[in-house]
Amino acid sequence: MSSENTKMIIGIDDTDSRKGMCTTYLCALLREELSSFAKLISEPILVRLNPTIPYKTRGNASVALLIECDDKERVFRHVTEKISSMACLDNENTNPGVVFVLEDQFDSVRDKLSSFFKCAVKDVITIDEAKELASELNLEYKAFKNGRGLIGALSACGAMLDLEWDYTYEYLAYREKEVWGTRRTVDEKSLFEADRVTYPDTWDTVDLVNNMVVCVPHSGDPVLYGIRGKDASSVKKAASFVVSEPVERVCIYRTNQGTDMHLMHVSLISEIEEMHSYILEGEVSSEPITIRGGHTIFTLKDEAGDVIDCAAFEPTKNFRELVRKLIPGDRVVVYGSVTENTFNIEKIKITELATSYEIHNPQCPSCGKRMKSAGSGQGYRCKKCGTSSDISDKKEIERDVMPGFYEVPPCARRHLAKQLLRFENEVLPVFPGR
Repeated sequence: MSSENTKMIIGIDDTDSRKGMCTTYLCALLREELSSFAKLISEPILVRLNPTIPYKTRGNASVALLIECDDKERVFRHVTEKISSMACLDNENTNPGVVFVLEDQFDSVRDKLSSFFKCAVKDVITIDEAKELASELNLEYKAFKNGRGLIGALSACGAMLDLEWDYTYEYLAYREKEVWGTRRTVDEKSLFEADRVTYPDTWDTVDLVNNMVVCVPHSGDPVLYGIRGKDASSVKKAASFVVSEPVERVCIYRTNQGTDMHLMHVSLISEIEEMHSYILEGEVSSEPITIRGGHTIFTLKDEAGDVIDCAAFEPTKNFRELVRKLIPGDRVVVYGSVTENTFNIEKIKITELATSYEIHNPQCPSCGKRMKSAGSGQGYRCKKCGTSSDISDKKEIERDVMPGFYEVPPCARRHLAKQLLRFENEVLPVFPGR
């Protein structure tokens, strides 16, 4: 066992379940515990991976710590024992993974781990691919059960080694352990006040249009609330306004949330794959319809003539009202994910509006009355004067929608979806979902 100081990255993923626990909580706890015999070098990393993966637990997040220590074996032992004792290992969908990257490996593994991270945000990666990479790079790691968490653990290490990606921050407050699984106590007025004072430096704390609190989860995990924003000082300021039950600990993460990192530009619908996320331009080719469950759907046509269903699902609330105003011929760019051959819209850019008309039977030039249909395909005829016409009257209708960017409200926002307030240098106006 060496007594020489060395830096180390610790990546962890998949310790939670849909019912409880939270990988970010474990990271916050380890950060505190390791500080008694190791030095914390930088802020912890929280990265969200491909949001369409069906076997994710909740938010598909993984975490990483950067520390300096003189006893790496002690760190290995402490971290793996903590995962063993705290992860929801009795849940069939919980398969933790932890990866350790030592300082003398940083330069040699940086490029491959960085590429792996960016791929895991956009693509589908197998457990075998993760294990093969960890072995190829000669990394110290531990896979629990089937080891799916190695994918996220490697990704978080890659994110820590890279840092050349767009990022935001999240302040996470955690509950005292004895109240996990019970109803949370957070004063809603204080959250609206926090938003009022710190927006737009923080966002998605509340949803003003739908009068909802967004930053307080409802599952049985340890998180009390999470404040998201542009930097550490802004989220910390917002949190200072929050009135709540006692907080056990807090942790501020650097994260890829709110960055659109999952999206890929695609020109043709034929290039789209299931469980991937895209930016796609096309022409609205059908009137939007609202189906059972409140979901609003229209078809989008690309330049090759192929079509795909685009959906504003019920949780997007008032965003559906915008979608219902589209008509065939409108040019739009949609942002979102594809599952079950349906494009789940996260935001939309209307680039060109088609002209809409009201169609009326023509007026008789002699008596001024409206003509009647003379039969299918036979034009119009005035019953009084006998005058006929093949041309109907068309009157342009003013559209109740403008070109520009529109987004879903905060209550429906995905972790990775970039808020319009973070868009820069856009020519068209933006219409925030708040």
